[in-house]
Amino acid sequence: MITPLLIEQHFHGCFGIDFNKADTDDILYLSKEILKFGIGGIFPTLVTDSIENTKKAISNIKKAAGMQTPDMAKILGIHLEGIFINKEKKGIHNSEHLLSLTPENYKLVEDDFIKIVTLAPELDEGLIEYLTGKNIKIQAGHCVGGNLTGCCGVTHTYNAMSGISHRGSSTALSALVDDNLYTEIIADGVHVSVEALRLLFKSKPESKIILVSDSLPCSKSNIKEFVFADEKVFYDGNRATSANGTLAGSTQLLPDIIKRLYLLDLFNKNYIMNPYKYHNLSPFGKIEWSDDMDIVSVDINN
Repeated sequence: MITPLLIEQHFHGCFGIDFNKADTDDILYLSKEILKFGIGGIFPTLVTDSIENTKKAISNIKKAAGMQTPDMAKILGIHLEGIFINKEKKGIHNSEHLLSLTPENYKLVEDDFIKIVTLAPELDEGLIEYLTGKNIKIQAGHCVGGNLTGCCGVTHTYNAMSGISHRGSSTALSALVDDNLYTEIIADGVHVSVEALRLLFKSKPESKIILVSDSLPCSKSNIKEFVFADEKVFYDGNRATSANGTLAGSTQLLPDIIKRLYLLDLFNKNYIMNPYKYHNLSPFGKIEWSDDMDIVSVDINN
């Protein structure tokens, strides 16, 4: 099978590198190495942090994007996951840094390189309208509300949101039944059960499913303990969790997830195209896959 290069829109790091803390050299190194895994475009994703640290991380990522060479995965923009979420579904995020969902608070970190913002719609105080005017992708995540009006998509569906209910509304239920919403899904075998994956793949139009890794700095490294989102995280070779068992993110990259979905007979080639459509990008590069969905070759020029 031949496909374009993969686009990763929810990705905190790998190779021991954390986008919240990385300098430009770290980011450039990561963007070059990750291309070997068939990932040709990335949206570095920032977890909740202080205003000062968030602005510094944005500046470093943006600077690195301007220094890239053709042999690197393209830095396509920043996914701001934290700051504007609901503390009831904060997950690993540090609630001390959360802010009200107002345009004024967003302006504290605002930058034209931010292309995706994850937020809790039920807490909105004008931010959704403001971001819509800036043509930023708004995704519901780390939230409890079922009214997703104004959102383009949903961040890591099922995880860190109100679950499916047969009475009333919920974030997950709205994500599944609204055919206009793009839905991220972490299909790593840890975050979502096979049954829940099957439900999502049956419920959603195939053109609205976006595979993401939510990859952590420990991915593709020998790191077993590290600090992420101000929390000590422990990686046992399969799961990365805080001391109290809260999942911190995934430890796999997109090719690993695609391989797993193929083995479960749940993979669809169109899933690779969906991020291109979501972000209005023309497909680029080429991956040649084996019959067992292993990467045979990566070509950045076709």
